[in-house]
Amino acid sequence: MKIREIIKKIEKDGWYEVRQKGSHRQYKHPAKKGLVTIAIHSLNDDIGKGTLHSIMKQAQIKES
Repeated sequence: MKIREIIKKIEKDGWYEVRQKGSHRQYKHPAKKGLVTIAIHSLNDDIGKGTLHSIMKQAQIKES
């Protein structure tokens, strides 16, 4: 899965970008606790399976 697709998926769930420092973006949700951090070097890069699992877990989204 591409980083661009992951960002679309979490934004569709209601997450929005609150800050960026270097290549790391952090997203916050109005109702869910915590932040989701995504390291972005290129939006077209494929993301590792473990990293994808971690992002989805942070976002409290079930992987499909």
